[in-house]
Amino acid sequence: MTATPAWGADDAVTHLYAAHYRALVRLAALLLRDTATAEEVVQDAFVAMHGAWRRLEDPDRALAYLRQSVVNGARSALRHRGVVERHAPAPLPDGASAEHGAMVALEHAEVLTALRSLPVRQREVLVLRYYVDLAEADIADAMGISRGAVKSHASRGMAALRTTLEASR
Repeated sequence: MTATPAWGADDAVTHLYAAHYRALVRLAALLLRDTATAEEVVQDAFVAMHGAWRRLEDPDRALAYLRQSVVNGARSALRHRGVVERHAPAPLPDGASAEHGAMVALEHAEVLTALRSLPVRQREVLVLRYYVDLAEADIADAMGISRGAVKSHASRGMAALRTTLEASR
């Protein structure tokens, strides 16, 4: 563009905008791979040029100034994007659906109901083993029975639970 010295910032920048906006957006979009950010970078370059028009030493080099400003703005946007990506929090794992939670609660309630129907010793052994996570020796000590009795109560209790739960389905 050959600027007329009489042109003010408004006229000069308006003329440059009309003539070169699309080409500058294409340039920025190629550098950024993002049209929306490219448009922002180009707009910022035009705003900066408008503000610095009086300090521009050679108005005939205004287009070169704009191109340099767009390239620098694209570099800055890419650096910013890299920092944001490096510091982005890790995505949370997918949570269970409400339906899944409801089904688990129903199954849990069914198991507790079936567990309550067992004889006391079988229920105690199963609770100590599967809910408190004790070993057979620890269950035997806690209940004052032999390890063989713990195994027997656990086996009979699991069989009774299985039968009760299968019948309820």
